[in-house]
Amino acid sequence: MANQIPERESDIQATIRDYLRWTGWYVVRHHQTLGSHVGLADLQAIKGGQVLMIEVKTRRGRQSADQLEFEREWTEHGGTYIVARSVEDVEQAIAGLAREAS
Repeated sequence: MANQIPERESDIQATIRDYLRWTGWYVVRHHQTLGSHVGLADLQAIKGGQVLMIEVKTRRGRQSADQLEFEREWTEHGGTYIVARSVEDVEQAIAGLAREAS
């Protein structure tokens, strides 16, 4: 059996961040620290007035209750929130935003 490279959320996050920056998005990575908003998404990206909140997970990763609550609050107020496990998930979300805008 071949050794598989472990999938790390930090690697996925860095790849997504780099992709977004390369395609013209301004990206901020949020660090959860004392005093942070509980459940805040990992990345926030903005381009052309569109703001995305991106929670990055591995294939097996699941959102916590606090993250689900943040997603609910964000989307109820009209925000765009995605759970991304790959750059492809982000590409699909951006394509969806473009369709909605046209």
